[in-house]
Amino acid sequence: MGALCKVVDAALLVFFAVVAVVAPLIDGQTCLPVDYFPPFVVELKRWYAHEYGDYLVSEKPHFFVGLVWLELLFQWPLALLSVYAIAAGKPWFATTSLMYGASTVTSMVAILTELSLSNRASDKLLQMYFPFLGFAIVALLRGLLSLSSPCSDKNIIIGKRPAVLSRKKRA
Repeated sequence: MGALCKVVDAALLVFFAVVAVVAPLIDGQTCLPVDYFPPFVVELKRWYAHEYGDYLVSEKPHFFVGLVWLELLFQWPLALLSVYAIAAGKPWFATTSLMYGASTVTSMVAILTELSLSNRASDKLLQMYFPFLGFAIVALLRGLLSLSSPCSDKNIIIGKRPAVLSRKKRA
């Protein structure tokens, strides 16, 4: 089980590192002025929207802009913290992973429901969004399961109290 946790953590490290770079540079263009971004990044986003037919990125519906704000203000800092926690072996990685996973699963369900029910999304576009849902589920499960599995590096013994040192009585 320990080897599986290391593989999952390595995959999540790559995922969180990608989110840490992509969220402010690409997704940030959805709700911030384009003048804040380098021209090559703006062109990259335009190419993506055209190549994949991502109408959410190009049309910016209100719910999508709100979800991008959620990503920038909540999920992006959690991704940064998760990268640090994995790299430094911090025991609170399970917490950041759980929080990121729960928030992203919720967002991705809303986005994928819109894409699926609109009949405007191509298979290529859906294949772009589904991995984000998959990684979010893995992050959620990693956060949930690490509390009771060998994934956690905690040396906590549940159900036993530490020995109480005897105190000297005052005279």
